Amino acid sequence: MTGTEWLILGSIVVLFLFSIYLAVAETAFVRMSRIRALSLAEEGRRGASKLARLLEHPEQTLNVILLVVLVAQLTSATLLGVLLDGIAGPVGVAVGIVLQLIVFFVIGEVAPKTYAVQHTERAALRVAGFLSFVTRFPPLRALSNGLIKLANAILPGKGLKRGPFVTEEDLRTMADVAAEEEAIEREERQMIHSIFEFGDTVVREVMLPRPDMVAIEADESIETAIETAIEGGFSRVPCYEDSTDNIVGVVFLKDLVHHARAGAGDEPVRVAAREAVFVPEQKRVAELLREMQGEKFHMAIVVDEYGDTAGLVTLEDLLEEIVGEISDEYDIEEPGVEALVSGGIRIPGKTPIDDVSEALGIELPDTEWDTVGGLVFNLLGHVPEPGEAVRFQGLEFRTERVEGKRIASVAIVPVASAAAVDEAGAEVARGVADQS
Repeated sequence: MTGTEWLILGSIVVLFLFSIYLAVAETAFVRMSRIRALSLAEEGRRGASKLARLLEHPEQTLNVILLVVLVAQLTSATLLGVLLDGIAGPVGVAVGIVLQLIVFFVIGEVAPKTYAVQHTERAALRVAGFLSFVTRFPPLRALSNGLIKLANAILPGKGLKRGPFVTEEDLRTMADVAAEEEAIEREERQMIHSIFEFGDTVVREVMLPRPDMVAIEADESIETAIETAIEGGFSRVPCYEDSTDNIVGVVFLKDLVHHARAGAGDEPVRVAAREAVFVPEQKRVAELLREMQGEKFHMAIVVDEYGDTAGLVTLEDLLEEIVGEISDEYDIEEPGVEALVSGGIRIPGKTPIDDVSEALGIELPDTEWDTVGGLVFNLLGHVPEPGEAVRFQGLEFRTERVEGKRIASVAIVPVASAAAVDEAGAEVARGVADQS
């Protein structure tokens, strides 16, 4: 071999080794997330800050690194062809192509990329400085941008839009898969889903409705108010004048007790009332939670579009949307979803439509009503009698208990099952008639 041939061989080896390094860099960078890079930067890991900055616009680094990979591989392949052609002619070139495919695939691609997959953080941190240099190297950046513009001129479209490259649905799916693989607990999965839903929830969906409110007339005595608060297990109770549409404040049990011990037990509640906070029923719960944290209040009165009282909402109500039901020693356990022998379910009338849809595995409309009781009311068009039923979306909704004008309990069964139950009842009735 001549000196020139040795120089070409040396260049081929250098380019091959460089290609291995580039394969590690490309795979590690693609698999690295910006969130993890920021976390590593907070830990003080060397190279993590550079990595996080590059991952703000990953397409810029990827364009340059792919260009460098292409140049290195094409140059080494061309030099190898020239070298083998000079030594063994066309046969040498053919043998060289086969050997190059095997060596490049096994050693230049599979091995380094497998290493990068198995040790992503370590590899990404080690190549961060190199990636930062080539991304900002003016000739490479100019050449890469020029070629991208040429591609956009030839091909239709303008490439990828700016993120987000990870959507909410992607994160939800990741949580589901992690729970299935037992990487996280089922409760943690549910909390992740609840956090996403929290941002879309409005106060009307979580408030205690007006008929369930415990309120005190402003002219009632402090002693009476203390008894009412203790009986209900409340530390805060709204007070009103004339009707609950005119809430004049909120009284704290500790303030009432303080006035009573001072000998003012016969004074009206209004002397101990604090200013109430009013919020519209369409307010986002996430926004209200921030206000409660910032302004340090735990209860708000919810008003509708006409200014009438729609209900009240507490800090506990908002937190329960994320962490689930919070019960204390004063809470009375209420029945939830109960499976029926007929294949349906029994459920309280105030159960949210979303919970009913999840229990049934179907999507019920929730634009005009929030609870299953409201759905039945709207389908019937009147206050139902116990046992009255209506059919909707292949289901039969039967009111089992009605308290005043409110639906307390609803049985939901598939129409086919309901028809079978009705037929069985008819058969029993006919049998009784025949015996008589």
